[in-house]
Parts: sequence; structure tokens; C-alpha cells
Amino acid sequence: MTSKKRGLSLEDKRKGMMEIFYEKKDFFQLKELEKIAPKEKGIVQGTVKDVLQSLVDDGMVDTDKIGTSVYFWAFPSKATNTKKQKLMQLENSSQEAKELRADVEAKLAKKKTGQQDEEKREKLQVELKKAQEKNTALKSSLKEFHELDPDELEKLKSESQVSLEAANRWTDNIFAVKSWCKSKFFIEENQLNKAFGIPDELDYL
Repeated sequence: MTSKKRGLSLEDKRKGMMEIFYEKKDFFQLKELEKIAPKEKGIVQGTVKDVLQSLVDDGMVDTDKIGTSVYFWAFPSKATNTKKQKLMQLENSSQEAKELRADVEAKLAKKKTGQQDEEKREKLQVELKKAQEKNTALKSSLKEFHELDPDELEKLKSESQVSLEAANRWTDNIFAVKSWCKSKFFIEENQLNKAFGIPDELDYL
């Protein structure tokens, strides 16, 4: 019994949608993307609209109404500039969070050496926790935008192609050896497969 294939995560869907824009370099209506995304990227049709809107909200995809139709588009250059601006904002916010945390920790340290005020100490601890949570959220956002970098997407595609070609070369070698053995020793193919542990369904990727 075959296991059920796990669906794509939201980030996988976002990456797949951005790949469509980067690869085709064209303008699309929602109904066009609802046909292309499931076929080329495995994105369920019913989720295309929400995935697209999340990218629009993050400034990764542009949209405008032309006549009576709404179009969507995204180009690598625009994505790179948007990413740089967002990274600058996040880095500034991250620095502010670090400074806030350092200030709170300094106040806590000073409090320990002086008069103990339980109410103020608890307030400082709450502020410290908020600063830590904000810093964690900012780091997560930085990682997300790094993963959506067009250069990173292109790198992943290149690595996948190299792996595919290597796998097919090995498959070709196996077929060549099997052919030689059959003609040289008159051995049936199923016996060869069993002897060397080769799956009967072996084929090129």
C-alpha cells in the first residue's frame, strides 16, 4: 500500500509561485495562475489565491487593475530591491531590539546590586521577554526573505539538474553492464536484477 503524498507547505507554495513569475517574465490574471500553478508547481488550485495574496502583502508580487481585469507580475530585479529594503528595515528593528534588551539587562543588573523593588523588577523582566520575542521573530523574517531570493532559487534549480544528470548517467551505466552480461553469459534479465539487487522498474528520471 503506497503512502499518501504530503502536501506542499505554505513556503513551498510561495517559492513555486515566485518561480512561475521569474521563469515566464509575464503578466497574469488570477484565473491563468490557477491553471498554471497546479500543473507546473503542484500548488492546489483552491490555495492559489491565498498564496498570491500573501506575496502581494509582502511586496514580492505587484498587482494592478487594467480595464476590467486585475493583473499580477513579479520580476527578479524588483524582488531583489524589495528584499534589500525589507532586510534593512528588519536589521534596523533587530538592532533596536538588541539595544532594548541590553538596556533592560543593564537595569536588572543594577537592580540586583541596589534596593530590591519586586514590582519594578517584574516589569523589567516582562520587557526583556518582549525584546527577546521580537528579536526571534525578526530572525525568522530574515531567514524567510533569504529563502525567497531569486539567486537562491536559481542555485537550487542548478543543483537539482546536476543531481538528475548524475542519476541518469548511473542508470545508463547499469543498462550497459546488464546488456553486456546478457549477451556474454546468456543470463536472463530478471536473474541479473535479482543477483545484483537491481529493481525491475529501474528507468531514467
